[in-house]
Amino acid sequence: MIEKEQKEEERGVGYYLGLKEVATYFFRKKDPNKKTNFSLKAMHTVNKISIIIFILGMLFFLFKIFFLR
Repeated sequence: MIEKEQKEEERGVGYYLGLKEVATYFFRKKDPNKKTNFSLKAMHTVNKISIIIFILGMLFFLFKIFFLR
């Protein structure tokens, strides 16, 4: 129990933001052995588009706060 609490205290900001997983989502290599269908491809395409729009929105919001006061 104490070890778990110590590990939680050692985690940095990067752990909570999880930017590594977002970046690797865009640049994954396709597994040739995995069978895909149209629905799965469409789902991943929509997910990628929504992540990009969210990041652009956050950048615009931060730009608006810091530069357009």
